[in-house]
Amino acid sequence: MEKIKLVLVDDHEIVRDGIKSLLLNSDNIEIVGEAANVDELFNLLNAHRADIIIMDISLPGKSGIDITKELSTKYPDLKVLILSMFTEEEFIYNAIKAGAKGYLPKNSKQEDLLTAITAIQNGEEFFSPLISKVLMNSYVKKIRNENNFENDKEKLSKREMEILQLVVKGFSNKEISEKLFISIRTVETHKTHVLQKLNLKSTVDLVKYAIKNKIIKL
Repeated sequence: MEKIKLVLVDDHEIVRDGIKSLLLNSDNIEIVGEAANVDELFNLLNAHRADIIIMDISLPGKSGIDITKELSTKYPDLKVLILSMFTEEEFIYNAIKAGAKGYLPKNSKQEDLLTAITAIQNGEEFFSPLISKVLMNSYVKKIRNENNFENDKEKLSKREMEILQLVVKGFSNKEISEKLFISIRTVETHKTHVLQKLNLKSTVDLVKYAIKNKIIKL
């Protein structure tokens, strides 16, 4: 059986040595090279065929996520497994969007690393229990926020919703009054009602609320 050819990408030699020691006794895995940055990696790929790259995120010059995105274009058959100390939702989602097929924390056990490599080589995706939990919690939070937003919208009248949208777009009370053909005092009253119904305290809070619920985009 042909061995799975790996490349290790991490700017710390001690980390690369640790990964190599974990994979040393694996009969179906061959480490064909290692790199500390993007230039070393692409020089390596020009000389050696690889199946999977085990990639850190924090690298000099260009992040592992940016490199993963570049690899997905230049080497579409090459698979990337992220191995990182970063376990926050933002990093995980960005890695997936970039094309990573798996994600493991750096404190993962040997069996998780081996399972991830095998799964990815077989065309599957692999996320450690911790990473899967982060993704699930994020999904649940998103659903709850969507439900809360739908409930909030039901609290607002059509006019209040119009004013909310205009406020977060930066229109002044005077501009809103002219646009909607109502008095400035009426605009202020509607704004007060919107703040009360959404349990917010200021226009800044309204803008944050609008961005969070995609009423407006940055």
